Amino acid sequence: MKVTKTAIDGVLILEPKVFGDARGFFMESFNQKTFTEALGSEVNFVQDNHSRSTKGVLRGLHYQKPPHAQGKLVRVTQGSAYDVAVDIRRGSATFGQWVGVELSGENHRQLWLPPGMAHWFLVTSESADFLYKTTDYYAPQAEGCVLWSDPVLGITWPDVGMAPRLADKDAAAPPLSGVIAFEGTA
Repeated sequence: MKVTKTAIDGVLILEPKVFGDARGFFMESFNQKTFTEALGSEVNFVQDNHSRSTKGVLRGLHYQKPPHAQGKLVRVTQGSAYDVAVDIRRGSATFGQWVGVELSGENHRQLWLPPGMAHWFLVTSESADFLYKTTDYYAPQAEGCVLWSDPVLGITWPDVGMAPRLADKDAAAPPLSGVIAFEGTA
């Protein structure tokens, strides 16, 4: 597995080895030992989620507050999406900064987001299936959201030929300045 560090400490792009021929392909999408070696510490996943979204859907910028903070390992199995992580760890050298990467069924990339990251994605293909492995269970009372278009963040979104389609709660999310950030550093 190829592991690429990003500009935000702890956020990693993981590219599994893919073996393909005229019949299709095979890849190991998750291996606990390999993942632990890549992170340098053990992470335990407790929940898998699967979403399907159509072109132009923007989901997020979601996170869960402590004590239910989640690390996430995300990937797209069909289609493509522009995936973004924002550091909301107050005290971190990269607080308020973001990284974006294309995830697709073609490139097989995965993105690891440690707790303290807000996360969202924009579907860039006709549809996309998105898989998430999480380190804590979903807890609605701990859910938080940051406004996707906050000018302070300055996220450069790809042009998909239409305005993003959002859930009401995502459209009404506060800017980063209105979010209770995670305490601590990376």
